[in-house]
Amino acid sequence: ARSSSSVLQGKMSNTSQKHRDFVSEPMGDKPVTMLAGIGEVLGAKLEELGFDKAYVLLGQFLILKKDDDDLFKEWLKDCCGANARQAELCSTCLKEWCSSFL
Repeated sequence: ARSSSSVLQGKMSNTSQKHRDFVSEPMGDKPVTMLAGIGEVLGAKLEELGFDKAYVLLGQFLILKKDDDDLFKEWLKDCCGANARQAELCSTCLKEWCSSFL
């Protein structure tokens, strides 16, 4: 089992400003589109499915086991058509937020 903190540290330098902004503070009522990897199109599809807020998507992420995020990434691809990169960005963003705030 690899350490998630070492994986996160390795990815820190490649994270977007959107990612850094999201993980820097509590989630509150931020819309799902504030998450890295989730733009307007995916955000609209997620909203249609009831995932309008970042915390609602976080709930799904936690249900699908944050330490093994493959399930979450596959779910994101299946439910709203995210590509592998978008799923990875969103998963990494939620994982890093969890390591800071949970």
